[in-house]
Amino acid sequence: MTAFTANGLPLLIGSLPMNDHAKALDLVFEHTPDIPLWVQLPTFKEEGMIQQFLPGLPGLTQKDGASFIDTRDPEFDEKFVQFFEEYLLLSEPDADFGSSRFAFTPVTGKGFFHFLDKVDQDPNRVAALKGQVTGPVTFCTSVKDERDRDIFYNDQLRDAAVKRLAMNARWQAKEFARRSKTPIIFLDEPALAGFGTSAYITITRADVQACIDEIVQEIHAENGLAGVHVCANTEWDLLLDSAIDIISFDAFSYFDRFILYPKAIKAFLGRGGILAWGIVPTGDARLIAEQTVDGLSEKLEDQIKQVAGLGFSRKDILSQSFVTPSCGTGSLDLASARQVLALTQQVSEKIRRA
Repeated sequence: MTAFTANGLPLLIGSLPMNDHAKALDLVFEHTPDIPLWVQLPTFKEEGMIQQFLPGLPGLTQKDGASFIDTRDPEFDEKFVQFFEEYLLLSEPDADFGSSRFAFTPVTGKGFFHFLDKVDQDPNRVAALKGQVTGPVTFCTSVKDERDRDIFYNDQLRDAAVKRLAMNARWQAKEFARRSKTPIIFLDEPALAGFGTSAYITITRADVQACIDEIVQEIHAENGLAGVHVCANTEWDLLLDSAIDIISFDAFSYFDRFILYPKAIKAFLGRGGILAWGIVPTGDARLIAEQTVDGLSEKLEDQIKQVAGLGFSRKDILSQSFVTPSCGTGSLDLASARQVLALTQQVSEKIRRA
């Protein structure tokens, strides 16, 4: 694990309800100046969490407004070979990730390139840089083949999709590392809230960990930190026992479920893992409006105390903690999103002063 001290700093989850990247970045840098992130704006279709990572996949087809992988395409086998040939070329020492199919284009990655431009204006301002890719389980259970089956259940297509995500994550990390900043790349995995239910009954723990660990390996290759964000509950030991460096969870609503894994939490923190406490709710405007800095800080301090009971000091836990919203804010109204960002920053400041 790359040496990095989180120190209770504020960190954001990727989306905002805006249509101007420059203004969105101004908000990000205002509220998380130490570790800003590039922003996904869902108002742009090409920045949707599935759509953004589809380009470059072999067999990608659009029909009647829907995207899917067509393995019946007469050229599919040739395209599949070309995909893996390009993937293998990236193992060369002087490989150009930026011109490969795995990088964003100015169309698919407007937020990413705006972010790099802003960072370059004042490169000494930040301690680390955060990016994100859609998690492999979420992606592969959302993308379909020509028979409307999730590509997760096709070993060949799943392998290609995981490598597509992994190489994009590595490219992001490489761009951040080139600026001499610690890369932090999150895997956004809302689908893992359903892991273990009947909807995903045939997906095994080994399947999930193998997909995640392959992406983590590429982030680590650039000396980056790999995080995973699940916006509800899941089987947390599945992630705590993986190669992930940062676990981002909804501490506001689901801490009582998270703490049910004391042995795994203790082992994770013991090896230097970082917890990203999603203490600021993002569920709806009414709930957000009811929150105060003092109330959220008190709630977080109580949770930290419970984790400390596993054999850690408050100081150690804080050094291995970020303060975050419980999820992204892309589906909120802008005023509520601004409030979420302000509360995140202020709760972080308060617990660090305590």
